[in-house]
Parts: sequence; C-alpha cells; structure tokens
Amino acid sequence: MLCAVMSLAGTDLILPAVPALPAIFATSEATAQLVLASYVAGTAMGLLLFGALADRLTPRTLVVSSLVVFAIASVACALSPSIWALIVLRFVQGTASAAAPVFGPAIIRQIFSEKAGVRAIGFLGSVESLVPALAPILGVFLLVRFGWQSSFQVLGVVATVTAVLIFVLGLPQQSKAAGAQGSYRALLLDPVFMRYALSQAMTLAGLVVFVFGAPAVIVGTMGGTLGDFIAMQVCGVLGFIVAANLTSRFAERWGTERIIFFGTAMALASAATILAYALAGGSDSALLPALFLPMNVGLGLRGPLGFYRGIVASGPNSARGSALIVFFILAMTSLGTIIAAPLINQGLWALGIVTCAIHALSVGLLLLLPRMPEPR
Repeated sequence: MLCAVMSLAGTDLILPAVPALPAIFATSEATAQLVLASYVAGTAMGLLLFGALADRLTPRTLVVSSLVVFAIASVACALSPSIWALIVLRFVQGTASAAAPVFGPAIIRQIFSEKAGVRAIGFLGSVESLVPALAPILGVFLLVRFGWQSSFQVLGVVATVTAVLIFVLGLPQQSKAAGAQGSYRALLLDPVFMRYALSQAMTLAGLVVFVFGAPAVIVGTMGGTLGDFIAMQVCGVLGFIVAANLTSRFAERWGTERIIFFGTAMALASAATILAYALAGGSDSALLPALFLPMNVGLGLRGPLGFYRGIVASGPNSARGSALIVFFILAMTSLGTIIAAPLINQGLWALGIVTCAIHALSVGLLLLLPRMPEPR
C-alpha cells in the first residue's frame, strides 16, 4: 500500500511546485509541464518493463531495486541543474514507480482468498483515491516552508524506508513473481482477459477524463467556481470509497458478474444524465456533484471486482496482466483527454459526449466479450 501511494504521490505531491519551475529554471510553462508528462510516460514504460522482468527475477528483488532507483532519482531531481535534467530524471523516477501496480495485485491474490482479495483491492483503491486530494495539500506546505526540492526529498526518504522494510520483512515466498510466465501477446489474444482489462480501463478513464476537463468547463462555460469542482470531487471520492468497501458483500449476495455489469452501467447512466442535462441547457454547476456521484459509485462497485477478475483471468501470467490493465488505463485516459481537450471550450455537452462514449464502450465490451466461467 505504501508503494502504491508513493507511486501516485510522484505526480500529486510534485504538482504544486510545477508553476514555480519556469522562474526557477528560466524556461517556459509548456516545458515545465513536461516534468509531469515525463513521469507518466516513464510509468507506462515501467509497467511493461517490470511485467517482462517478472520472468527472470523475484518480486522482492524487483520491488526493492525499483524503490532504490526511485529514491536515487528523487534525490537527483532535487539536485537538478536544469529543467531538462529534471525531465529526464522524472522519466527514470516514473519508470521505477511502476513496480507497485505490477506486483501488488498478484501479491494480494497470493496472500488472500478471493473474497478477502477483493476487499483488499477495494481498501487499497480507497486509500489511493485520497492521494490526489491530500498530496497536493502537503505539496503546497512543503513548497512554502522548504522550497520546491523538498517534495522530491520526501519521496526519496519514504522510498528508502520502504525499501528497507521490504528487504527485511520480505514478500510471499516464491521462486518467481506470481504470474510471471507467459507473454503479452497471449494476454492480448485472450478475449476473457481483454473483457475485464479493457472495460476496467474504459470505466476509470471515462471518469478521469471528465475530472480533467471539469475545472475548465465549470469556470469557463458554466459560470461556476473551483469550489464547485472541489465539492464535486469530494462527493465523488466519498461515494467511491463507500462503494469499493461494500462491493465484495454485494458480490456474495448477487454475484460478481452482476455487480461488475451493474457498476459499469451505473457509470454510463451517470455520464448519460450529465450529457442530457447539458443538452437541455442546464448550466448550474452546483448540481454536478449529484450528477457525478453515480459515476464514482459505479466505479467503486465494479473496480475491485473487475481488477481482481482481470488478474485471475491472466492465470499464471498475472504480473503481465496487472501491468497491461494499468497500461490500458493510462493509455485510455491519455487518449480520451486528447480527444476532449479541443472541445472543452464548447461546454459541458462536449465533455459529456466524450465521457459518455468511453463508458458506452465499457458496457459494450462486457456484452460482446466472453466472461470468466463461474466456479462450481
């Protein structure tokens, strides 16, 4: 959990310092934004890299090594002599951060039963959902009190401590990473795995694309304020946390596949309601928290179950399976954001169309691709 939170904090903790970088390094705002983009690109590269290395090395070796590299890169970022050196180091840092999402789900699957594993993933998702809200606040405090380098220094210290803990305490005993055998090609050609992986990516990407575009739409076209956006985010995060921690109980009662489909359909219904509201001429941003809440609840319901099923569907190839699921999430979010960006100035209806289309694809994948057979 600490590794996963630190991986996310590599973006959110640094975010408040980015506006100060152009003055510090005498560069443009566009170049300073590459500090964020290079970290994300490095993470995408690291996902595929660690999934492939899982064939050859144990999780303990890979996770500890990644944390050591992350710590060194973090300290080096704080000592960067130029903006381009910082951008390159951020790529290295992002690559090292990818070990947690690759090996975490496989380790959870190994040490917990299916029921407890879904709960563990739901709890982990709940904690992760708080990082985008809390890490920037800590980042602002560090920036004001200690300077822009302090956020990188904190990440370096936490990574070092975590590496020592894992080195001493170890990870579940096994000769290779759980799910290290196989290939990416085998997973890409497996329709059952792709059903869960792509629908998971689409549901999360649809929500994140809306969040990315919401501030500009609320302030620029709806006459609202950032306070309305914050209210929307707080309601959404709380809804996700509650749903993610209850979904295993719902699955026991009504079945895993039903809850996965219901959550996916709920997210689509939320996106469709937002689109209908926009097309009807609605412009009150104060209503967005209520309209956006079901999208978060839907993700909370299907997220832990869908991710766990994706790992199970990858069989003995779960390290690569986990890497591909997270890679798809990054790719779909990036693609959706690129598509939505030129349309943002058109208002809520344009953002709603893109969001609704992504969620509709998620529901379509569940209907078209074969599901995992239920255990007898």
